[in-house]
Amino acid sequence: MLMSIFVNPTQFAPGEDLERYPRDLQRDLAEATAAGVDIVFHPAAEEMYAPGHSTWVDVEGMTDHMCAASRPGHFRGVCTVVTKLFGICTPDRAYFGQKDAQQAFVIRRMVRDLDLGTDVVVCPTVREADGLAMSSRNVFLSPEERGQAPVLRRALLEAEAAVAAGMVDPKTVVAAIRTRLAEAALVSVDYVEVVSTDDLRPVEKITSEVLVAAAVWMGATRLIDNVVVAPAAP
Repeated sequence: MLMSIFVNPTQFAPGEDLERYPRDLQRDLAEATAAGVDIVFHPAAEEMYAPGHSTWVDVEGMTDHMCAASRPGHFRGVCTVVTKLFGICTPDRAYFGQKDAQQAFVIRRMVRDLDLGTDVVVCPTVREADGLAMSSRNVFLSPEERGQAPVLRRALLEAEAAVAAGMVDPKTVVAAIRTRLAEAALVSVDYVEVVSTDDLRPVEKITSEVLVAAAVWMGATRLIDNVVVAPAAP
């Protein structure tokens, strides 16, 4: 089993937290060893992007809203570096966490469209005991922000239950999530969307499986989470 560890500079927009993004290689290596990883690929940015690099990979349509709206160029950087990593490592399977669902679904589409031959496996989000999705950026949360952060998970679970019970109006789902998030004084909403899991387009009516996704700011820290849910059978 091979694992890549690479903080990709091309997916950070100007002014984002590239320089202070948490990096702890020794801890990562220890956890990788404990998980049974055989090889860790940890290239330098200069190895991945040689001087004069000018080739980019874009997935149109799926990358023009949600996280892309507030992070211009993010998915171009993601798709480019993943294509390069796949070309270098030629994996049979690649694993991505559902917390970054837009990223995982975009990569899945990219692999299909470019015939890269890698099976993209989307893994369940790993969570803290109170439901907060694990993220490197969680270390930036103040004690007060950390105490309020689980409201994001609670709001999405309520939305999941509503859709599973027969709610078909995405606007009602979005409004309910925003109302729940507004109960946390330190939360500022970036977006809440209900989109198709096939093409990540917003839906006018929930008739098949959807991704209910949200991003919020807790102070200077941006958190994302989501649920995938299908409506109740008729």
